[in-house]
Amino acid sequence: MAEVVIAARELTRRFGDFTAVDRVTFEVEAGEVVGYLGPNGSGKTTTIRMLLGLLLPSAGEARVLGYDPVTQAEEIRSQVGYMSQKFSLYHDLTVSENLAFYAGVYGMHDRSRIGEVLELVGLRDQMKELVKNLSAGWRQRLALGVAIVHRPRLLLLDEPTSGVDPTARREFWDLIYTLVEGEVTVLVTTHYMDEAEYCGRLGMMRDGRLLALDTPSALKETALPGPVWDVYPGSGGIAALPDALDDLLTCPCVLHAGLAGDHLRAITPRQMEGGAAADEAIREHLTASGIPAARIEPGEPSLEDVFLTLAREGSDG
Repeated sequence: MAEVVIAARELTRRFGDFTAVDRVTFEVEAGEVVGYLGPNGSGKTTTIRMLLGLLLPSAGEARVLGYDPVTQAEEIRSQVGYMSQKFSLYHDLTVSENLAFYAGVYGMHDRSRIGEVLELVGLRDQMKELVKNLSAGWRQRLALGVAIVHRPRLLLLDEPTSGVDPTARREFWDLIYTLVEGEVTVLVTTHYMDEAEYCGRLGMMRDGRLLALDTPSALKETALPGPVWDVYPGSGGIAALPDALDDLLTCPCVLHAGLAGDHLRAITPRQMEGGAAADEAIREHLTASGIPAARIEPGEPSLEDVFLTLAREGSDG
């Protein structure tokens, strides 16, 4: 049986009348890469801060590496690497000086570890550069190096790729999986849908609640109420999309619909009344409203479809 590295039970945090995290329950096993996807303000950072013992829960409990964050926060922090949204780096020190400083904070005085980390995060050539002269992508790598310099068993990464370009983001995820090969467990928060696909399991948060937690493929298979359709209006091009969307939302067989670049996305029930074909029902509805559809094609479910569906169901509930 795999070791449970994080176990949260009904974890809740309130600030006055506002509930930032609402009865969140989940587990993370050793060696996993678990993502937390959600918009800013959904409770992701507050959850991580409670796991680290930086915030006390209003209700519920958690265990991190077997320790209680409320009473054993120091034990947790000595074995956990934390990378916050605002990288805690000293801009007037060099790359290697930052690593040496944080190694000292953790009581590590093995200079060879600094070299190992520089190699791992790809900063060997930048080791003498002042941090203030680094690009955002290089600072991101250094922040990760600082988080792993003490050889943690668990990494908590809070929006680690925010503000860097797509290439740097992809390279950063390669680094994450290199660390996992070294027997590190990772919990990472993000609001990027494409990054969510990199996670072994994915939790979706909104308004403080954990809407679902599963593999990306399982979420796309089970969380949607029916098939996805790509709808291309036949006249007016992109300019016709807003009117077509308004009309699509009134179609009796459409559960959810939205814009998707140069076309529309619609989700219909798995079973249509009387065995009717959903695509034909959509076509007839649009045509009757004076908006003929040029093409209606089966769509490939996406995590964005899943998130929007779960969020709507949660708000309706």
